[in-house]
Order: sequence, then C-alpha cells, then structure tokens
Amino acid sequence: MRKLVLLAVVVLSTISVQAQEVNWLSFEEALELNKKNPKPIMIDLYTDWCGWCKRMDATTYKNEVIIKYINDNYYAVKMDGEGKEDITFKGRTFKFVQKGRSKYHELAAAILNGKLSYPSTAFFTAEEQLIQTVPGYLVKERFEKILAYFSGDAYKNTPWKDFEKNFKSSL
Repeated sequence: MRKLVLLAVVVLSTISVQAQEVNWLSFEEALELNKKNPKPIMIDLYTDWCGWCKRMDATTYKNEVIIKYINDNYYAVKMDGEGKEDITFKGRTFKFVQKGRSKYHELAAAILNGKLSYPSTAFFTAEEQLIQTVPGYLVKERFEKILAYFSGDAYKNTPWKDFEKNFKSSL
C-alpha cells in the first residue's frame, strides 16, 4: 500500500511539473500557428554557452505566473542565436554564418540589429512585425511587466514609465 501511495505521488508530481512549462515552438511553428490564430510572438534568443541564458531558463521561465502569461498571450519561440538550421521569413532564407571564430544565425542578427547580446527577448506583433528587443537577463518581476506591456496595445500609446508605475503584478 505504501509503495502504491508513493508511486501515485511521483506520477502526480511529474504530471504537474510537465504541465507547468512554457510551450516553446520553433520560429516556423509559431508563424504557422499565427496564420490560423493570430497573437503576438515572443522570441527568447539564447546560445548554448550563455550562462545568463541558462539562469533565465532555470528561474524566470520556471515561474508559474510567467509561464501562464506567456502561454496565454504569446507564441513563444526559443531561438539559438548560433543555430544551424535555415529559417525562411518574409520571403528570405536566413542561414547560419561562420566567419573565423565568429558564428551567428542571420535571423538572430537581423532581430538583434547586429548587436548579438544574449539572452535577449524579442517581441513581434500578431502581424509579424518586430516591436522591440529587450537585451539581458530579466528577473520575473521585470519580465512580467514587459510581457504585459507588449501583449496588448499598451506599447502603442502608453509610455513605459506610466505603464510600469500603474502595473499590478500577479506575482
């Protein structure tokens, strides 16, 4: 009986952990879903060697409020800034580039306007237009505000300082 209870606890905790993750998509998957049901796109630009990227994955992207907000309001893309797969966007194919010791993906470089800083988070409209890129590691409290600012129309007509001052956190 004790083993059965322990097994049930393990199974239930595994299910709840799996249910509490950001629904990460590839760039192409997000674009395809966006055609059927338009909503903003958020891109987490990272690299495998980036310590702050790993920390953001382990902290900010594990917060239940952040996870729910992203999954409810965005198509979330995890994009390796040094990824090797070709990505076609708006009629252009973006490729991996290696020049000596420098390497990058052309789409990441385009989104980041040539400033390859990781982690960075890019926000696109439902019409697939880049709104803004936010460089650096983001703690959950700051990230929640940023997510809310770009998921609706606030960024169009409300200055950030006013939005931030009036923001009510769910954390």
